[in-house]
Amino acid sequence: MSSGPITSLPRHIAIVMDGNGRWAQRRRRPRVIGHRAGARAVDRTIDFCLERGIEVLTLFAFSSENWGRPRDEVDALMKLFMGALDREVGEMQRRGVRVRFIGERSRFSPPILERMQNAEKATEGNTRLTLVIAASYGGRQDIAAAARALAEDVAAGRLRPEQIDETAVGARVALADLPPPDLFIRTGGDTRVSNFLLWQLAYTELWFTDTLWPEFDAAILQQAVDDYARRERRYGLTSAQIAVQATETPSE
Repeated sequence: MSSGPITSLPRHIAIVMDGNGRWAQRRRRPRVIGHRAGARAVDRTIDFCLERGIEVLTLFAFSSENWGRPRDEVDALMKLFMGALDREVGEMQRRGVRVRFIGERSRFSPPILERMQNAEKATEGNTRLTLVIAASYGGRQDIAAAARALAEDVAAGRLRPEQIDETAVGARVALADLPPPDLFIRTGGDTRVSNFLLWQLAYTELWFTDTLWPEFDAAILQQAVDDYARRERRYGLTSAQIAVQATETPSE
């Protein structure tokens, strides 16, 4: 960890919510009980972001690989997902939270798709916090879809191959209209990104905790934010260059 200058609060926090199943297993309960407990941790995290003025919270709810889990667990997760959509949209609207979804929607059932669309439409004017739910999402899938869109533009004559650069790809991946994640958090003890926002995490600060997701609370999230504030974000430059830039930037 760098001991560089204090930086601003993260604008965008992205979280892999890991550990629901293990939390339940340690209590000799079905895994679905862990997922229900994890939903309460989501509420606590949203509260924290609203209180601190964080602009974007992206949660990895269900990966493209999670479809391969046991059928009964997938069915239980879909039931929980549908229930949360029915129950929470009004609350998100009341609190000024905009809800968005990223991922391969075609794999969801029509009733869930309808609820996802209704949630986005009902909250699209809210500005206090953008809550992004990554569901049936994979980072490689995201980049492949961007490449496919670029190939289609080239085939249609709307784009020349030499015009394809980082900016062109970045404009076609998920979350292109939002600030990139500043802080990535993974609970549950594993130290990997697990195919989450592979393009978008290029310069994101990573923070890992052994805490299982159902036990994640404001105090632990504050630890992550405090650690983030002590880091020096160099974006490929040297500390000396960053120091010079800081002196050249006019204060507001």
